Amino acid sequence: MSWFFNDEQLMLKDLCARIAREKALPIRAELDRTGEFPWEVVKAMAAADIYGIYIPEEYGGFGGGAVEMCIATEELSKVCGGIALSFAASALGAYPILLFGTEEQKQKYLTRLASGKSLAAFALTEAGAGSDASAVRTRAELVGDEYVLNGTKQYITNGGDADIYTVMVRTGDKEGVRGMSALIVERDTPGFTFGKKEEKMGIRASSTRELIFQDCRVPKENLLDREGRGFKIAMKTFDKSRPGVAAQALGIAQGAFDEAIRYARHRHQFGKSIASFQGIQFMLADMATQIEAARGLVYTAAQLVDSGGKNVAKISAMAKTFASDVAMKVTTDAVQVEGGYGYMKEYPLEKMMRDAKITQIYEGTNQIQRLVIARTILREAASADR
Repeated sequence: MSWFFNDEQLMLKDLCARIAREKALPIRAELDRTGEFPWEVVKAMAAADIYGIYIPEEYGGFGGGAVEMCIATEELSKVCGGIALSFAASALGAYPILLFGTEEQKQKYLTRLASGKSLAAFALTEAGAGSDASAVRTRAELVGDEYVLNGTKQYITNGGDADIYTVMVRTGDKEGVRGMSALIVERDTPGFTFGKKEEKMGIRASSTRELIFQDCRVPKENLLDREGRGFKIAMKTFDKSRPGVAAQALGIAQGAFDEAIRYARHRHQFGKSIASFQGIQFMLADMATQIEAARGLVYTAAQLVDSGGKNVAKISAMAKTFASDVAMKVTTDAVQVEGGYGYMKEYPLEKMMRDAKITQIYEGTNQIQRLVIARTILREAASADR
């Protein structure tokens, strides 16, 4: 379903589907086994200018937005959620610069990201700071014209492979959200190194690493906005990026559904295709309905982001929560349709099921998203009563 896309968006959809089919599909099983980063696909996407689709034209991009970012992410995720993340995670790292960067910062970094020659990463999570983002302990002390960073970040997507990092740090004397700031840190900065690469259940083609800062000196002009604005930068970034996670989940669900349909039509038991059995038909009907409902919410959220509409946080949280729950449900049911075959690594569905799980966890667990949704609707109700 084209979901009311314009001609340019349909061309982007077809282009990303072709890259996924020609470049990602032949290597997805091997990358899932080895955990290697998908540089071959990254280069193909960069050559096709995919990395610039959401970046304004004045910085070398194509002036699209969240809708285009979601289209690309969904199409790539239909084949491999981990490979798609090399694109989506770079967008997450770029959004703080896009939203809060100075003109000089945008010219310096967004142009590199738009070309695909550099990837970005977003660094918030620490051992003691997950759902509680305000618990960040990585510290940046202003010494002369430089910030001196010390601390460790954990579970950073694109870690070690990205060149540009937006890093949430603690500055000044204030605790909690008022003491957080955001800095742009380049990969080759002295004092910036990488810890272990995590062995993950799913999205194994995506790199996830520790970031280690030991007296890492960053020019003070790499500060985003001003000191004390880091928490706001992170939350506004997530409002913009969560439709991308939802699109990843949507793509995984669609890919799993397509596999289940293909199998059901060609698998015969009791002398007939299992697609003719009512029990299977009901499962497929529910899967298709859930996917289309998720698709509507994902692109509604993306359009709201692009239009600058109100309640972006609520709709983005709804899209992320619903689409990721659908991905987990659909991949589980798709494995059930294939039975024993679906459980085997020789077939793609067990990988899709593993890939789907993380979408319920990162960029805010679905439990946190439900808190965001509930608090927003209760605040809206209280406002309406006044």
